[in-house]
Amino acid sequence: MKSVVNLISREKNFQATDVGRVVVKSIEISKVSVKDKLVIDVNVWMKDPQDFDFAPRATLSDKSVVIQNNGEDDHLTSIDLDDEQFQVAERDRMLELRVKFSVDGMHGVLTHRTKNIRDGPNSKKLAEPRWKTILPLTVS
Repeated sequence: MKSVVNLISREKNFQATDVGRVVVKSIEISKVSVKDKLVIDVNVWMKDPQDFDFAPRATLSDKSVVIQNNGEDDHLTSIDLDDEQFQVAERDRMLELRVKFSVDGMHGVLTHRTKNIRDGPNSKKLAEPRWKTILPLTVS
C-alpha cells in the first residue's frame, strides 16, 4: 500500500514538457556591428511568458547570416553582411548574439501612461529581459 501512495505522489509532481512546441512568435535583427567579433542585436517575440525554450542557431550562407530557434523553421530571420562583417564572421566562425525578449499582449494595452523620468541622482533603470551569448556559425 505504501508503494502505491509513493507512486501517486510522484505522478502529481511530474509535469510533462511540451516537446516540439513552437515558442517564438518572431525574430527581428535590429543591428549588426563589428567589435572584436561580429555582434548582432536581436528582438525576439515570444508567444507565452512561460516559454523558456529559446535556443538560437546561426548559419552563414553566401554573405548572409540566418538566425532561427532550434527546431523551428517557420520563424527565422536573415541579414546580408558587408565585406568587413563577412570577413570577421568567416575568420572567427562565431558571433555574439544580444537578445531582447518581449511577449506580445502580456500586460494588455496601457490606457494611462505615467512619465518615467530617469535623470535624477537616485534614479534607477528598469529591468529588461535581455541576455547575450556566443554562437558558433555553421557554414553552409
